[in-house]
Amino acid sequence: MTDSEYHIPVMLDQCLNGLDINPQGTYVDVTFGGGGHSREILKKLNGGTLIAFDQDEDAVENARYLQESVNESNRFIFVRHNFKYFNNFLRHFGFEKVDGILADLGVSSHQFDVAERGFSFRYDAELDMRMNNAAKFSAKELIETYSKPQLATIFRVYGEIKNAGKLADTIIISRDTEKITTTRQLIEVINSCLPKYNENKYLAKLFQALRIEVNKEMEVLKRFLEKTTDAIKPNGRLVVMTYHSLEDRLVKNFIRAGNTDGKIEKDMIYGNFSTPFEAVNKKIIIATNNELAINNRARSAKLRIAKRI
Repeated sequence: MTDSEYHIPVMLDQCLNGLDINPQGTYVDVTFGGGGHSREILKKLNGGTLIAFDQDEDAVENARYLQESVNESNRFIFVRHNFKYFNNFLRHFGFEKVDGILADLGVSSHQFDVAERGFSFRYDAELDMRMNNAAKFSAKELIETYSKPQLATIFRVYGEIKNAGKLADTIIISRDTEKITTTRQLIEVINSCLPKYNENKYLAKLFQALRIEVNKEMEVLKRFLEKTTDAIKPNGRLVVMTYHSLEDRLVKNFIRAGNTDGKIEKDMIYGNFSTPFEAVNKKIIIATNNELAINNRARSAKLRIAKRI
């Protein structure tokens, strides 16, 4: 599967510039996907190493194709695993610290377009939404087992849905009569909750909330960010692309304060602010009009770049 068949990498040039690649350096792409970013990183290496992570089985085939094209002077390591454990794998392969880490946190267009993955409300498919196909917990289990308060919370927090309580109540009442196992069933069940003339935006928020909870995306992101402090060399780069405000807030807080809560800690002796990273771009970087014209996925993307102090 070629990258163009999988998805077009978002803000490719901006990500590569943000990494400020040393040809002999060691870099990590924690969201390999179709391999678009990884392929271009490898082209800039000469004697360097790239370690890539992805838990999706579709990415395994993409990594195999890329491995076959790697220049002999470079080293490419692919790890099929959740990137929250990336630091453990780095140590396993003998890397204490790296020169740069890239994370593109969006769901690939390929995952949205494959109906049976259940990521999109455009198709009638089983409620799935697992990034890791081998994981046992899916959106179907979530809908079947979560209590009303649990459902309302994830809809309100992860989807920013205003009538989260009504939505949760509607699902609870309906599932007591009949199991909700497909995307189409879910949409039919919550029809009374949908705002007129804005159904698609509402459904996008709902499916986002379910996907985030199924894959524990906020917990994974927090753990990942915390581990980058020890994993990146001084003057190394952290490049993170987010697609919704919840992710962006965590990344912004981390770069600013060194923690995802955004609480800046002072040096106990001198009273100075102590943060491990320095923002390279003071404002978020967004896609250019030219990119937006050919890649709709870039519309919501926000890029932040930081340097390890």
